[in-house]
Amino acid sequence: MPPAINIFPAEVIDYQFFALQILPNKSAAMSDLKSQIIPDKVPRHIAIIMDGNGRWAKQKGMPRVLGHRSGVKSVRDVTEAAAEIGVQYLTLYAFSTENWNRPPAEVTALMTLLVETIKGEIRDLNKNGVRLMAIGDIEALPAASLKALRQGMEDTKNNTRITLVLALNYSAKWEILRAARQLAEQARTGTLLPADINESVFENALSTQGIPDPELLIRTSGETRISNFLLWQIAYAELYFTPVFWPDFGKKELFEAILSYQRRERRFGMTSEQIG
Repeated sequence: MPPAINIFPAEVIDYQFFALQILPNKSAAMSDLKSQIIPDKVPRHIAIIMDGNGRWAKQKGMPRVLGHRSGVKSVRDVTEAAAEIGVQYLTLYAFSTENWNRPPAEVTALMTLLVETIKGEIRDLNKNGVRLMAIGDIEALPAASLKALRQGMEDTKNNTRITLVLALNYSAKWEILRAARQLAEQARTGTLLPADINESVFENALSTQGIPDPELLIRTSGETRISNFLLWQIAYAELYFTPVFWPDFGKKELFEAILSYQRRERRFGMTSEQIG
């Protein structure tokens, strides 16, 4: 392992000042943000498009895969922060169907990282009451990745504090088409009347069956598009875009996103006067 890089010349570091001033100030700022969050208005479900790992690494002159590895800490920090404030579901866009088009070496590294991360985090997931779930065409994942994922879901199935949903080999278009085919087959065989297909029936055919729709969708890295993610489920979600790359997105950034969400007026087609 290469030695740690010290970005401060040794002669100008005042370690006592750093320990007594900078770190406490950061902690105080975090506590201040958290104290501003209204508990009764915390989103029940937050979805995040984790973007910018590769560009973060490139800016630092590192291989893209190191950006993905650095992003694991953000997953840990954000999950912990979400649980702290009462978020019940956190869905992370971990790997899209389009991501198979990336360089083969990067795809292999991502699948390897998935296995390592799940195996390495099980103890802490159980300790913190995190239940692991997955949506997407997970059967198409490499055997080792699928095995680790299934084991992780089995080992955490009884946890109730927060549900962490990984969108893996996921595409909203794939999900909607799959649901439409399932319902069409039921109609063809006579087990479902076309007239009986409503929003509730359709939602039960989606991979997010039983999971409430996200109230807040966050995308990092400055991109302002949805990228084929939860297209049905985010119909009324508030959208929050930040220029921060995913490896730099932590508790502070999550709290800022939630405060932005809480300042918004959610009308659902009604007027301000109607919602009082």
